[in-house]
Amino acid sequence: MNKTRILISNTYDPWFNLAVEDTIFRSLPADQRVLFLWRNADTIVIGRAQNPWRECDTERMQQDNVKLARRQTGGGAVFHDLGNTNFTFMAPKPEYDKDVSTNIVLAGLETLGIKGRANGRNDLVVDDGEAVKKFSGSAYRETADRGFHHGTLLLSADMQRLGDYLNPDEKKLQAKGITSVRSRVTNLDQIRPDIDHDKVCNAIMAAFSVYYGEQVEAEYISPEHFHNLPGFTERFEKQSSWAWNYGNTPPFTHSLEERFEWGGVQILLDVDKGVIKQATVYTDMLEPAPLENLAPRLEGLHYNAANVVDGVDQLKIAFPTYEHWLTELSDWLSQELA
Repeated sequence: MNKTRILISNTYDPWFNLAVEDTIFRSLPADQRVLFLWRNADTIVIGRAQNPWRECDTERMQQDNVKLARRQTGGGAVFHDLGNTNFTFMAPKPEYDKDVSTNIVLAGLETLGIKGRANGRNDLVVDDGEAVKKFSGSAYRETADRGFHHGTLLLSADMQRLGDYLNPDEKKLQAKGITSVRSRVTNLDQIRPDIDHDKVCNAIMAAFSVYYGEQVEAEYISPEHFHNLPGFTERFEKQSSWAWNYGNTPPFTHSLEERFEWGGVQILLDVDKGVIKQATVYTDMLEPAPLENLAPRLEGLHYNAANVVDGVDQLKIAFPTYEHWLTELSDWLSQELA
């Protein structure tokens, strides 16, 4: 088996691509160096320790068929579409050095006329004449015998959609976990209008081959055609599961409070692993019985707007006299949790 491999994904499925990446890291021989190039369609990728409800407009994502994918590394949330190119470098220790892979990416881009530079530990930036702007973010992971470095390059990403999904309405989430830091970003097509995924992949592969002094034929992989990736099926099942993408969220509390003509309501939702472990409802309405019955209906459910609203809607059947008030409550919760 070659000690150096180049893998290129022919699918845009983020769960497949991240499962391939994790399989590469965990299952291939520790002395192999690998370059993996891939891209995802319409996906929010969050860091391992992040809270998707804090970072993303999860309801809008669901409406627009935007996937959520939690990666194995830390760092912040990013939006992927086909205007992004993603890279992963893996190498054995002591050879592994994130500066080497960073310089390979920069060398490849320079052959396309783009003079970027590293800025701090995680970002690649370019000076567009007006300001220094970020076009790539990275994350890293290491074990005793190997390490990997992966990142995203913005080529022609839809910046409007990036803002749509990564800037949810402010919520009263008292959350553990890492919050993303927003940066000024730019697409590389602002520098070279004809840039595309294939050009960038070819440039990075060429720089990779030059650095290591070895020409390697690229292996194209897809859900229908992949090989030499032991343990992939199990990795894919985990990567695509609700338990990993949502349920792996650190514990948090969501506090919701509003006053209606018929009384004030405060709802506290304690969420652990994406499940409502405890719900507490306070109200000063004259007949509190309907809302006293809400908390036990919510406990044990997956935390999302549909489940909470459904819990209120069930109360309309049990307490038809208060249907109008409960409809107001349901509409408000639907907006707050969106």
